Amino acid sequence: MVSVNNVTELIITGLFQDPEVQKACFVLFLPVYLATVLGNGLIVVTVNISKSLRSPMYIFLSSLSLVEICYSSTVVPKFITDLLAKVKTISLKGCLAQIFFFHFFGVTEILLLTVMAYDRYVAICKPLYYTAIMSRSMCHHLVTGSWVGGFFHSIIQIFITIPLPFCGPNVIDHYFCDLHPLFKLACTDTFVVGVIMFVNSGLFSVFSFLFLVSSYVVILFNLRNHSAEGRRKALSTCASHIMVVVLFFGPAIFLYLRPASTYTEDKLVAVFYTVITPMLNPIIYTLRNAEVKNAVKKLWGKKVNSSVE
Repeated sequence: MVSVNNVTELIITGLFQDPEVQKACFVLFLPVYLATVLGNGLIVVTVNISKSLRSPMYIFLSSLSLVEICYSSTVVPKFITDLLAKVKTISLKGCLAQIFFFHFFGVTEILLLTVMAYDRYVAICKPLYYTAIMSRSMCHHLVTGSWVGGFFHSIIQIFITIPLPFCGPNVIDHYFCDLHPLFKLACTDTFVVGVIMFVNSGLFSVFSFLFLVSSYVVILFNLRNHSAEGRRKALSTCASHIMVVVLFFGPAIFLYLRPASTYTEDKLVAVFYTVITPMLNPIIYTLRNAEVKNAVKKLWGKKVNSSVE
């Protein structure tokens, strides 16, 4: 099917229509985005510099933080600048690019969370084989596989969207480009592509979430055989992972497993997983992990001492 597009530019309605509310959102979300970039960037730098953070868990954490920066940056910078714009526009090609990178980094994050759950499973349930299974080369292969998986998932989303004809209207009732609101503008029946999207995004998220929950249930069950100190350390690490999983998957499943709508609460849920969650992840991991906190203190201590000298 060859698409016929009379529409080359799209108008984005945004989160709220009141100019004063939009200014307030700008003041609120700009520091949140900066905290996201700085917090996750600090983890990436700390893990790569610190000699005490060489275990597979921290390799995956560093990769996750890098993905969080990229994931948030596909949506939030334009969202923030649009809050000060009277007319919010984006080209159709720009919209498709935003969809591609949004789903690319989103699914890469899902796969990395799955890899991190597997890492904890091996560490707790098969401790004698951990070093052999989670070798450095295996860690790099798992990280690379997560990025490749996210790429192919996103390519599918774009391949089903590009052939759609867009001949008007050109108003997207959202604050960024995503598949649901864009499909509403297509001048053709989108039932089939909607089903493909449901399977590729909705069911994928559900099955990934169920797999992660099952993994942590098995892990927690196996903790009975560990010492009190071992249980405490393992529970602290797993609790951080579980919190991140729930914060990420809850809103995503809520949006992608239900019929498309334009309710304001749907946009607010989207704000949570595009703006808020990426900022919370470094806070969750650093506050609950003594090794990361100590490494950050040492890193900043060296920076302060070198600047004084």
